[in-house]
Amino acid sequence: MQTLKSIRNILVACAAVLVIASTAVKTAQAQTPSGVKTVLLIHGAWADGSSWAKVIPLLEAKGLHVVAVQIPLTSFADDVAATQRAIDIEDGPVLLVGHSYGGAVITEAGNDPKVAGLVYVSAVAPDKGESALGLIMSVPTPIGAELRPDKTGFLKLTPKGVAEDFAQDLSAKEIAILTATQIPANVAAMKGEVTNPAWKSKPSWFIVGANDRAISPVLEASLAKKIGATTITVPSSHVIMLSKPAKVADVIIDAASKASSK
Repeated sequence: MQTLKSIRNILVACAAVLVIASTAVKTAQAQTPSGVKTVLLIHGAWADGSSWAKVIPLLEAKGLHVVAVQIPLTSFADDVAATQRAIDIEDGPVLLVGHSYGGAVITEAGNDPKVAGLVYVSAVAPDKGESALGLIMSVPTPIGAELRPDKTGFLKLTPKGVAEDFAQDLSAKEIAILTATQIPANVAAMKGEVTNPAWKSKPSWFIVGANDRAISPVLEASLAKKIGATTITVPSSHVIMLSKPAKVADVIIDAASKASSK
C-alpha cells in the first residue's frame, strides 16, 4: 500500500512539473516578438565584414540585431559553413544579405529553416549547378583584367582595379583603405556550384548597381528577374553598401518587415 501511495505521489509531482513547464513555454512564446529581427550580412570577395560598416548602424537604429559574418573565402563549402554557423547561433527567423560572391553563399545557406528571406546586393544568384565565377564570366566586365592570382590559387585586385572597377565612386581615402585591407579570394571558392538554390523557396530582394564594373548590371538585372526578386536599381559602383548605405539599409529593412509576414 505504501508503495502504491509513493508511486501516486510521484505521478502527481511529474504532472505538476509538466503543467508548469508547459505554462513557461507558452509564456515565453507569447513574449517572443514575431518576425525577422536578425539580419546576417555576408560580404563578397576582396572584402570582409567591415564593408557593411555604414549599413549596420542604420539597421540597428531600426531595432534589428545585425551580424556581419566573416567568411574565409577559402572554398565555397567553407564559406557556406561559416554562414551556417552564424545562422545556428541565432534564435528565430533571420534575413540573409549577400554582396557580390556572397550572393552565391546565401543562395546555398539560405535553405536553412530559420532563413525567412534573401537580399542580393550587386550579387550573383546562381541556379543549381551554377557558380559565381561562371555567371560573372558569362558577361565580362573590366575588373577581369585587374585580377592577379598567386601560386596557391588566390586572386587579388590591383590598386587600379579597386579604384576604377570596384569602388570608383568612393573617396580616395576610402579606396586606399579598401586596397590595403582587401582579402584575396580563392578561385576555387568562386567556382563552387550551388546544389539547391534557396531563392526557389524563399522570398528575395535584389539591388542592382547601375554603374557596377565588377559584375555586369545587365547580368544582375537578368538574375533578379529570373529569381522573381523585388528589385531596385541604384546609380552606384559594385560596393553599393559603402557608396549608397541608406538605399541598401532601406531595402533590408523593407525585406525584414515583409519576410516576416510570409
